[in-house]
Amino acid sequence: MRVAVVAGPDPGHAFPAIALCLRLLAAGDEPVLFTSPRWFDAARGAGIGVRRLKGLAPRPEDDDLDAGQRIHERAAHISTEILPDLGAMLPELVISDVLTAGGGLAAERLGMPWVELSPHPLYLPSKALPPIGSGLAVGEGMRGRARDAVLRGMTARAITRGDRQRAAARVSIGLPEEDPGPDARLIATLPALEVPRPDWPQDAHVIGPLLWEPTAEVLPLPPGDDPLVMVAPSTAQTGVAGMARSVLDALDGAGVRVAISMLDQAPAELPPWASAGLGRQDELLRHAAVVVGGGGHGLLAKSLLAGVPIVTVPGGGDQWELANRAVRQGSSVLVRPFTAESVRDAVRRVLDEPSFSEAAGAAAATAGQVADPVEICHRVLEAARVR
Repeated sequence: MRVAVVAGPDPGHAFPAIALCLRLLAAGDEPVLFTSPRWFDAARGAGIGVRRLKGLAPRPEDDDLDAGQRIHERAAHISTEILPDLGAMLPELVISDVLTAGGGLAAERLGMPWVELSPHPLYLPSKALPPIGSGLAVGEGMRGRARDAVLRGMTARAITRGDRQRAAARVSIGLPEEDPGPDARLIATLPALEVPRPDWPQDAHVIGPLLWEPTAEVLPLPPGDDPLVMVAPSTAQTGVAGMARSVLDALDGAGVRVAISMLDQAPAELPPWASAGLGRQDELLRHAAVVVGGGGHGLLAKSLLAGVPIVTVPGGGDQWELANRAVRQGSSVLVRPFTAESVRDAVRRVLDEPSFSEAAGAAAATAGQVADPVEICHRVLEAARVR
């Protein structure tokens, strides 16, 4: 099966796409990754074919403060930019990241089946949940249900506006105004981070996290026997700035060692009880007693899969939603506002109370309750062939 996998350059989206390509390769399929050149060498080194995802650069007319325009109008533009390369490749199936919707639009324009990849929980609105992003648990009793209904009403206008923007973007590239949606949705999260809903789409499948390490290097651990705190600043633009240095200052004298895992430049002048740099996070998690991070899905899922609890310091985007889900699951302490005292107290609490590690272990156990994404993709292709 020839598969085009389309994902933008943000690590939270590019890394799961690479992980899925590796799963497809292992099954004997032929994936080609359309993404930023930033990840070309790493993908090629893993045996994945790559092509440049054109159309990513903002245009003068783009308003990135308008989320609907940023997603839908940019998606229409990207679909036009990649159409020649996609047509020349002649894939049998397209897998498009949820934020890089241009891949799905291009597939539809070429009459190809396509699958949407969500590298996080399902974020479609629900008639029974509070709005995604609020971080709220489902309301209980009459007052709770009324609260959720009011909040859904408050967000309905924005959702309707987004639907109109998507319809207009579709028409602008010659597609029907009504969006048929993907042939299937791959929800790459742990069941422990999902929220039950009565209107779960039949085409949506929880497949477990798609994790990939961008390096083979192993970060040296600081010497000693004190508990190891793994710090992983957010890779998202909406993450909390200056987290690495702030956490180091907060944990000075706390009786712990610190290993800072980061893609960017490490802090200078580290104390002897800390190390920092690019290294495999899965290896660090084998030694860590607790993680401190922004609450992005990649780090959160990776930590829970390793059975390691996490102190979340959420920034923007979906980090608030995910951090609150982890708190309710019992494996996390949420820190906001971000102060030295609050981080230090949260780390000590997680280290001192075994319930957090137990909850992380329970979350890891749900990894066996997921579907096989490769099998789903094959089923989609077979169904398309008989239509």
